[in-house]
Amino acid sequence: MCTLDGCQTDATPRPTPTDRQRRMFLKGAAALPIGMILADATLVQAAAHQGQTQSLPSGATGFYVAAEKPDAPTLILIHEWWGLNDHIKTMAVEFASRGFNTLAVDMFGGSVATTPKQAMAQIGSLDGAQAMRDLSSWVAWGREQGNGKVATLGWCFGGGWSLKAAANAKPDASVVYYGAMSLAGNELADLQTPLLGHFGTLDSRINAEMVGDFRAELAAAGKEDLLTEHWYTADHAFANPTGGRYDQDDAELALHRSLTFLHQYL
Repeated sequence: MCTLDGCQTDATPRPTPTDRQRRMFLKGAAALPIGMILADATLVQAAAHQGQTQSLPSGATGFYVAAEKPDAPTLILIHEWWGLNDHIKTMAVEFASRGFNTLAVDMFGGSVATTPKQAMAQIGSLDGAQAMRDLSSWVAWGREQGNGKVATLGWCFGGGWSLKAAANAKPDASVVYYGAMSLAGNELADLQTPLLGHFGTLDSRINAEMVGDFRAELAAAGKEDLLTEHWYTADHAFANPTGGRYDQDDAELALHRSLTFLHQYL
């Protein structure tokens, strides 16, 4: 099941690498599609060890992977309700390979859930005010890296926080994958960041009504042009290769659109 805060993972068959592909990847001599990497535990673990831990004075931490070019922009990833797991760390490696200094933040202080009950408990114990302060600090940290440009990108629970970060931390761009589209009045008034949203037409909660209401609020505030939205004939969490609702074609299209958007503003 999926809620506004997250989505249960259920296994579905995915393409798996051959022994030769696996050996080449582990040697650093081959690139593989992200879905194939995430279908192989050995490759996920290998990717998840390619980064390093970054810390804030508050004690918040993140998983950082530097891009090849030193003047690259910085991308801050915000995980789903499961926490900063190896899937998200692998995504950080993927975005770093695409030319971004990438930091995957840890919103739950090292806690990683494997069941919806655990995930809901993590969300329930989250100090929202402190989480926002930490995200603002990460954006400020990102401006000290590379070319000084920074963006946020999040999925589901993290998508909602990417939107909140856009209003409160004012990055140069923010991407929302099927996250809750709502801001408090003062947050909406402060919003200046360009937004890109990816949504599924089969998603019963992050749906056309919710996004339409948010767009109407933007229009009333004279900020409708800030949001670019794309819709896919897919369900919630369609871009998560570890879940049963993964749609490879739509996920790849959404990634292409995200990269184009990020390069435009960064």
